Amino acid sequence: MMVPRELAEHDQPEPTPAFVEMLGISKRFSGVQALRNVSFTIRSAEIHCLAGENGCGKSTLIKILAGVYAPDEGTIILNQQAHSHLSPAASQRAGVQIIYQDLSLFPNLSVAENILFRRHLAMPSRLVRRAEIVKQAREVMARLGVNLPVEEVVGRLPIATRQLVAICRVLAAEARLVVMDEPTASLTHHEIDALLETVRGLKAHRIATVFVSHKLEEVMRIAERVTVLRDGSKVGTYPASEINRYRLTELMTGQKFETSLKPAFSSKTPPILEVRGLTRRGHYEEVDFLLRPGEILGIIGRLGSGRTELALSLFGMNPPDAGEVLIGGKPARLPTNRAAIRHGIGYVSEDRLSLGLVMPQSIADNIVISVLKKLTGVLGLIDGGRRRKSVNHWIDELHVKTRAPDRPVQELSGGNQQRVVLAKWLATDPRILILDSPTVGVDVGAKVGIYQIIDALAARGIAIIFITDEVEEVLHQTNRILVMLSRRITATLDPGKVTERELREAISA
Repeated sequence: MMVPRELAEHDQPEPTPAFVEMLGISKRFSGVQALRNVSFTIRSAEIHCLAGENGCGKSTLIKILAGVYAPDEGTIILNQQAHSHLSPAASQRAGVQIIYQDLSLFPNLSVAENILFRRHLAMPSRLVRRAEIVKQAREVMARLGVNLPVEEVVGRLPIATRQLVAICRVLAAEARLVVMDEPTASLTHHEIDALLETVRGLKAHRIATVFVSHKLEEVMRIAERVTVLRDGSKVGTYPASEINRYRLTELMTGQKFETSLKPAFSSKTPPILEVRGLTRRGHYEEVDFLLRPGEILGIIGRLGSGRTELALSLFGMNPPDAGEVLIGGKPARLPTNRAAIRHGIGYVSEDRLSLGLVMPQSIADNIVISVLKKLTGVLGLIDGGRRRKSVNHWIDELHVKTRAPDRPVQELSGGNQQRVVLAKWLATDPRILILDSPTVGVDVGAKVGIYQIIDALAARGIAIIFITDEVEEVLHQTNRILVMLSRRITATLDPGKVTERELREAISA
């Protein structure tokens, strides 16, 4: 269902002066219209979210503001000065600072050196005093209310701490507007909470923030206003208090998605998987559960709860110290991932970029990499016809959007990359499929497509273990929920009999 046209005219009157006005911005790349007549206003000291699916034009709009790209059409009014385009230097002089997903820090320099890098860049090296850099860095951190190890090399720090370094750096550069591009993509729930509190701290210093995200829960928690882009055009700007995440999903995608709970799983078929007292010291302890064919079993827990370590053990990559695993009622030894595959287990890793896919290789190569033996002929060579038939089958079956299967998989969107990962394991004809955070880094429209694929697989009788840390996802996409806390299963819950609040309390008790 398409969003009514009048919603695009929902912009509210400006009660406070605008720091940035981008008016009628259009941009084309090699015949592709990335932005079409987009207007975007940022008020002084506000928290403004720029929302939309991957490819909607968010990053292009931000790079025009940063001076990386020049618009084909439109005007940028910055500090009440009109510009046809900006240079990176002009944008930074006006107080616009961008924190990209890769953070653009120097991993071999200390925290203090990264924070003060721009301030001391033009100074002769003999005039730069280390004690002064440390002192100034501590002053910047005090403004933000954080305490970082100023002498530590940044490359040794966790991602959440590196983000704070990046925020301190833009504060040291006298930012008036900070743009954060997908800042929570690699953070735990606790780290996200801390980051959002930091964003509120920037507002207290009269610094505006643009929070670029497709994670709707975060958008609704932090935003004062939300601007939605879809297919390169602006849908509208809305007070965050007047929309919810379901409405925002509709605005971003142009479609209305149903969010009903799954019915209780009632199969009396014997379990395909039984886990009894499974333990790996320091990873997880005394884990017991059953899984039946066609069931979608959710496992939810925060980072460090033991959820991924358990998944890796079931896939033969993290052997347990005690306990047993039964598959089809028979004890199964899983010393390696090859043994797990022989028992009919497939595993979709949460890190598809480094563990799930060979990024420079083609889509076709990635799909067949796990089943090469099945495609060999009598001489031990790959049968080209069988390979082509298998690749085309899975591209069609999972609706992978690609111009050709010989294109590098790295060219695909996150949602399509995840479909290729699924195809790779479905080609092995699994009886049990472990999905570890299968929608991480995937926008809302692509998530729905992945959920539909999972439902179809369960309907065929494949048993699914669905691991996630998203409460809404596990409630709506699974038949039963196991809660992992402190490396143990602490609760078994029925999605139809537990509220979001009760589940959140269970995973953080």
